[in-house]
Amino acid sequence: MINRVILVVMDSVGIGELPDAGSYGDQGSNTIGNIHKSIPSLHLDNLTALGLGNIEGVQIPKSDSPLGSYGRALELSPGKDTTTGHWEMAGITLKQAFPTYPHAFPKELIEKFEKAIGIKCLGNEVASGTEIIVRLGDDHVKTGYPIVYTSADSVFQIAAHEEVIPLEKLYEMCSIAREMLTGEHAVGRVIARPFLGTSGSYKRTPNRKDFSLLPASKTMLDVVKDHNLNVMAVGKIEDIFAGIGVTDAVHTKSNMEGV
Repeated sequence: MINRVILVVMDSVGIGELPDAGSYGDQGSNTIGNIHKSIPSLHLDNLTALGLGNIEGVQIPKSDSPLGSYGRALELSPGKDTTTGHWEMAGITLKQAFPTYPHAFPKELIEKFEKAIGIKCLGNEVASGTEIIVRLGDDHVKTGYPIVYTSADSVFQIAAHEEVIPLEKLYEMCSIAREMLTGEHAVGRVIARPFLGTSGSYKRTPNRKDFSLLPASKTMLDVVKDHNLNVMAVGKIEDIFAGIGVTDAVHTKSNMEGV
């Protein structure tokens, strides 16, 4: 009998594109392979020992006696975001992808959100989170308006300077957005993106918070919990599953803290 399972997810560490990569502008994506091309001297000793290089098409050294089982998995659910991938690993296969907004959010949706929170918003565009706070940060500090943006993923992101919009107020805005974004606009996650700093040097803080949809059905986490076993969630896992099926959670401020 297995007494304990430790499932480690290296988010965005991929070994090749899926057939639908073109739908998301991800043709040619291969994180491990492309890094290895740029840095031929790359050493991944632990992953190599486990058998990563023994997977067909992975351009790192093979192990003669791999310590683990290895293979390449094909995602069945449509979509490419964090929620879709994590939910599928836990047993949920989506029939349709979460909505994305390659041309930003509809005007009427933003107006509805502005009415709900009582102030206007800046942005409403597809953008890099680090770039948009540099570009719109000064306007945000001056007006007090939150910055709303999205990406290639199914996300509604709200950025705010912690000294302009306190964290709890930012989280409240995200909760309002989460309650509002249902039906055709049921994005996978609403994400709070707080930052600090001054003009020209705005930087994100570790106080990010994700507001996920409730899982569409029971997951592996629920099954384990229902058998009176502990489900420990580290990092953003509790947020991705909206706390469902989790018995204990540790939220981390960085990748190294998670390790």
